Amino acid sequence: MVEEERLMIADHVAEREGIYPYITLMRLNKPIGILLLLWPTLWALWLAAKGYPDPLMLAVFVAGVIVMRSAGCVINDIADRHVDGHVKRTRERPLAVGKITIPSALVLFFVLILCALLLVLLCNFFTIQLAFIGAALAVIYPFLKRITHLPQAWLGMAFAWSVPMAFAAETNAVPFVGWFLFFTAMVWPVIYDTMYAMADRVDDVKIGVKSIAILFGRWDLAMIALLQMVFVSMMVFVGRLFQLDVIYYASLLVVSALFVYQQWLIKDRDPALCMRAFLNNHWIGCIIFMGIFFSYLS
Repeated sequence: MVEEERLMIADHVAEREGIYPYITLMRLNKPIGILLLLWPTLWALWLAAKGYPDPLMLAVFVAGVIVMRSAGCVINDIADRHVDGHVKRTRERPLAVGKITIPSALVLFFVLILCALLLVLLCNFFTIQLAFIGAALAVIYPFLKRITHLPQAWLGMAFAWSVPMAFAAETNAVPFVGWFLFFTAMVWPVIYDTMYAMADRVDDVKIGVKSIAILFGRWDLAMIALLQMVFVSMMVFVGRLFQLDVIYYASLLVVSALFVYQQWLIKDRDPALCMRAFLNNHWIGCIIFMGIFFSYLS
């Protein structure tokens, strides 16, 4: 009986080792990236549909966020396979330690892209066209950190591209208000990914990887604070454009308080606290969505 239990445990471990590296490669064990991509998508769906998004489009976009974020992580790790082993935070990633081969990772990437294509085929033709641009943004991003200090700006475009797609899916058009929300949503990833880059700055300098945190240098806290103020100001204007009520503006007060808290976390540039500030941004997106949701509900 003891031997049978031991064999069962061994089989479970083997199964976990077989599947878990792929889960890790797609970061499904760390859903923060899914949430950071999901919140602007939900903002746009609710605003484009004036509080009543199409249930099918809602399901398609939520699934699409999960699939495309997973695909983005896979192509990122393929691009970074030679440098991840030199960074403390990433040195145990599956490709860096050889738990997954490059051909296997590429197969997974193309399967995820195929799933995303099948999902977007449920949308109108305009949304399908925009989806190809979004896929290109996601694929190109990981390679930019070798040639520019501004990969976070490109990430902002990639993570915000679901905004025009949501407007296209709901209204078959992207009006001025949709593009303004897109540019607003672009600012937010630059804020939180700069915090993320601050956690890796020492290792990135050693291995020659570029980031906006390295570019900002000792002005990093001031630049993040400036971007936070720009983002909140633009979100106020979003409220005016969409004629949202006081509940929405109250949510922006909470967001402003959280930005102050994040500044307090990163003030000493401690890598662990910079990561805490990065993770805290999930609540920024959530609170803004709640402000939009309840504004329409009221």
